[in-house]
Parts: sequence; structure tokens; C-alpha cells
Amino acid sequence: MKKTLIAASALATLLSSAAMAETIGVSMALFDDNFLTVLRNGIQAQADASGLSVQIEDAQNDVAKQLDQINNFAASGVDAIIVNPVDTSATQAMTDAAAAAGIPLVYVNRQPINVDTLPDNQAFVASNEVDSGTLETIEVCRLLKEKGKDNANIYVMMGELSNQAAVQRTADIHDVMAAGKCAVTLNIIDEQTANWSRDQAQNLMTNWLSTGTAFDAVIANNDEMAIGAIQAMKAAGLSMEEIVVGGIDATQDALAAMQAGDLDVTVFQNAAGQGSGSLEAAVKLAKGEAVEQKVYIPFELVTPANIDNYLKKN
Repeated sequence: MKKTLIAASALATLLSSAAMAETIGVSMALFDDNFLTVLRNGIQAQADASGLSVQIEDAQNDVAKQLDQINNFAASGVDAIIVNPVDTSATQAMTDAAAAAGIPLVYVNRQPINVDTLPDNQAFVASNEVDSGTLETIEVCRLLKEKGKDNANIYVMMGELSNQAAVQRTADIHDVMAAGKCAVTLNIIDEQTANWSRDQAQNLMTNWLSTGTAFDAVIANNDEMAIGAIQAMKAAGLSMEEIVVGGIDATQDALAAMQAGDLDVTVFQNAAGQGSGSLEAAVKLAKGEAVEQKVYIPFELVTPANIDNYLKKN
């Protein structure tokens, strides 16, 4: 039976004896992304501190390029591979490539479609997305109730629809509504993807504003899109005191927006913890040791009341 939890406390001891895992290949979905940059830097910093060699490549949001990177890692004889998938529905080919080469593989941050059928020498390290959108939505509901709303019109901004996180975070919003966990009645005016992008979110919000439809909140699948929505609303002269805006990741830009009074809620996703956790799993697998195949780093709600606890975490 596959286990579902990994003990992070053993990391220092594990890495100090990591002679069998001297080189690890890392394929990131995209370098040009604030959250993924923190995750990537976390892997590199931990590897440097532990005397490990990591070769980190940018897949540039290209599935074919990422698969080529994995095949190249295998051909070069790396001890293990870490993958942050471009498309979580296209991970079976990556699993198969690593398995055929006999090289351990660890998926990080984005859940592969084949997560429940991974070979014994593969694992998944992330945070449980069922918690992310749930924490965000319940807090948005609480804030709307605090503003005296019984019914609220909202817009929903989704991430890339090929990513499990975007699908789950959006489902979380609907699940909170269906389960009666929201303090107000939410009416979704529209929900569209802005592909995790600040610029695309700004354009989408501008289009929504052009309809003249009254709304009370924006729930975004990540902080970048929440910030893009805020930029569009401020450019249109809307008061951010009147609109509730939620995001996920607790990036430094998001925390700055919260300090400015523009962003009302975000959810801390421990990028550094995911990075070190994926490196831990890769090292253990490279040494032939068994690891838990699903590693969940908890999400944490961030509001203006506790923001000081998170300003230096990312």
C-alpha cells in the first residue's frame, strides 16, 4: 500500500550521506513564473548547501521540450530526475521514459494524471489542492458577510486548464458553495481562464468591467491573476475597499498588494518546502530507499491579520 506522508525532518541527515545521488536533473515547466522561481531557487539552494549537483532546465511551457529534457537527462546518466510538469495530463510519457531508463523520478508542485499508478521509484511532492481553493473561498465568503452581503456576485479566474491545480482550485469554489460552507450566497457571473498570467488576467478583468455588470468579489486560482485583476480595477477607478479579491501562493508581490490594502486573502503554498521535499525524495530514491509516494506540504491561510508571519517565508 502506498503511503501518503513523508517526514521532512530527516532531510539534513539524508543529504549529508547522498554520495549515490550526486547529479539530479530538474525540468521546470517555466522559469518566467514568480512562484516556480521560488520553488526552483529552493531546490538549487538546498542542493548547493548539501554538495549536490543539479542541472535545472526550462521547458518553456512546451510539453515536447520537457519530454526531450527528461530523455536527455536519462541519456546523460543522472541519478534522479525532478519534474514540474507543463501539462499534468501528459505525464504518463515522462513516467514511462524514466522507468524505461531505470532512473527515479519525482514530480513536484503539479499533480501528474497518473499519480495513483506511479512505479515504486517515483513520487509526487506538492500541497493538497483540495485545501487551497477551500481556504481561499471560505475566507472570501467571511469577508463578504462582514461587509453586510447576503448575496454576492463574483468572477472566477482560472489557471491553465491543463493543470490539475487549476481544475481543483476551481472545483473547490463550487464545492464550498454546494456544501453550504459559505456565509453568503455566491452567484458566479463568469469564470474564465487567464492561464496563471498577470497580463492575461488584467485583460480579462478589463473585458469584464466593460460589461458594466456589478460585482462584489474576484476569486483567482493564483496571486498573479489576482494582481492582474486588481491592476485592471484600479485603472478603471474602482475602490479596492469595496471589492474582495482572493488569490493563492502568498508570493512577495501578493503580500505587497495585501499590505497596500488591495488583496484581501491569499493562501501560502510553501514553494521552498516543496523544493526541498522533492530533492529529499529524489535523493532517497537514487539511493534505492523506499519513499512515500504522495508528499503533502500544508497550505496556510494568509490575511492582513497574520501577514507578518509570511513576509520572509518566500
